[in-house]
Amino acid sequence: MKKEDILGMIAYLLLLGIAAIFTFTVLQKHASYSNMEALPYALFVLGAFASGIILNSILFELAHVLGAKIGGYLILSVNVLGFCFYRENKNDKMKFKFSSFDGLTGETKIIPNENNKKIANPKPYLLLGSLFFIIEIIPIIVFFTVSLNYKTNIVLLNSAYFLLVIGVSGFLILFYNILPFRLDTITDGYRLTMVSNPKNKEAFNELLRVEYELSQGNSSIEVKTFESITNFTADLNLNKVYALLDNKKYQEAEKLLDIIIDGKENISEKVYLRARAQKIYINIMSKSFDEAKEYYDKDVSPQERRKISNDVSLPSIRAYLLMSGLFDKSKSETIIALNNVMKAYKHTPKNRRNIETTLFNEALRKVIEAHPNWELDNYLLSENKENN
Repeated sequence: MKKEDILGMIAYLLLLGIAAIFTFTVLQKHASYSNMEALPYALFVLGAFASGIILNSILFELAHVLGAKIGGYLILSVNVLGFCFYRENKNDKMKFKFSSFDGLTGETKIIPNENNKKIANPKPYLLLGSLFFIIEIIPIIVFFTVSLNYKTNIVLLNSAYFLLVIGVSGFLILFYNILPFRLDTITDGYRLTMVSNPKNKEAFNELLRVEYELSQGNSSIEVKTFESITNFTADLNLNKVYALLDNKKYQEAEKLLDIIIDGKENISEKVYLRARAQKIYINIMSKSFDEAKEYYDKDVSPQERRKISNDVSLPSIRAYLLMSGLFDKSKSETIIALNNVMKAYKHTPKNRRNIETTLFNEALRKVIEAHPNWELDNYLLSENKENN
């Protein structure tokens, strides 16, 4: 299980824990004098939570839209609980469809506005959701506090608790959205930690542009690369690496990977190891066996080899597959690598799945060629792009 999945599970458990504590303390006390039976009260609470999720989901995406416009972005799509308003390209008018989204309750996709002379600023887009919640929760708290002075007015008091539940629903959405970690979805808090580094601001906007171009089917776009390496700029440079690998421009790809590898002190171990794995792959696929083996023996420590073999990602699996199949000539290790392929594929960003499928199959065919009696053909991935 990936780190993001574990953190995501912890986040969801925290949300459930907060909701449970609120239910069995504040709401349980209210239930005793609400003049409602158990079932009507349960429906009352469920209705309040549902109303809160819907209302706050709308408010958070409206905040994203307003923040994006303030920051100098064009809105590509606004998705609230699956109700999606979108543009097929940036020059079209908005249309409607039902669609999935990457977020807890919604998602707003943006791209820097070409008419904006300044570099687009992502901070208003990422911060206004929190501001909107503050604007919402203050009148709710005031109304709730005043209502407690009129406990004999059951209708007023029940209304106050209904609004309080709406406020708590908003808090739960906000709490999840401001967590400064990469979870199973990408939160505003995580992106804020990235753009707080000035080196990442331009990279953030470039990534938005690249993702948009890829969504339009423009696979041959020019991708800007960054000499100043952080986790974020390294990941953006990898978009260029994939484009170069797709065109078999191994030397150019290797130069970009060297920039990432040389920036080891400024990036996470995961990003470093995957860049190292990509270079191992390039050496084996583009150079003679002796040259690739020399690099492997000289520059890749036993500790790095072990960590790459344990990393469930397609770049690392490709390298592990070639290392175990060609250098170590171990069928059992090769099978271990292959058994993790589908798990890694599911966690691969959609815009990289097609190229990763091609790269993986090329690596596997090289091992099959070296060991035809190992019967590994069934592990080849389908290259039907419509299924990716």
